[in-house]
Amino acid sequence: MRLLLPILAFAALLTGCRQDMQDQPKYIPLRPSSFFADGRSERPLVEGTVARGHLNEDTAFYTGKIDGKPVEAFPLPITRAVLDRGRERYNIYCSPCHDRLGNGHGMIAQRGFNHPPPQSYHIDRLRQAPVGYFFDVIANGLGAMPDYAAQIEPRDRWAIVAYVRVLQLSQHASLADVPPEKRGELNKGGTK
Repeated sequence: MRLLLPILAFAALLTGCRQDMQDQPKYIPLRPSSFFADGRSERPLVEGTVARGHLNEDTAFYTGKIDGKPVEAFPLPITRAVLDRGRERYNIYCSPCHDRLGNGHGMIAQRGFNHPPPQSYHIDRLRQAPVGYFFDVIANGLGAMPDYAAQIEPRDRWAIVAYVRVLQLSQHASLADVPPEKRGELNKGGTK
């Protein structure tokens, strides 16, 4: 008993000194603080710091612009894999409004939810627009179109833009655009 009594007293002292996390001293963002001279509890970011993985030095790749103007050329090589990824992402994010051919008659537009409906990618103005223009519209939105910067990462935005260019070419291609060795394959599909 003599040994048990000091142990219980010591245990009682330990539990009395406990401090829960919710009761600990801390600074809560957007609440005033008398500790700092500016009176704010949150501290401003140190100038020049960059979050890990967000250096984004390649301005053309991450914004689609150089000196505030849309880039004319793709900042990455366009391969079959990029086009396949672009088609996949386009069908997920773009075709509900723009339809699978880019005519602007997607299901959302057909049901009247887009007002005005999206423009066709096949009008002259958009066929002549630089690729950076499309990248910027995907990232920042335009008119009734919301921005997709949070949903579509930059590499996928470029893949979508490349696929839009393929759609534009597919609707305005001529026989001269087909390599001579492939022209014989055009009628093999049994067209009448």
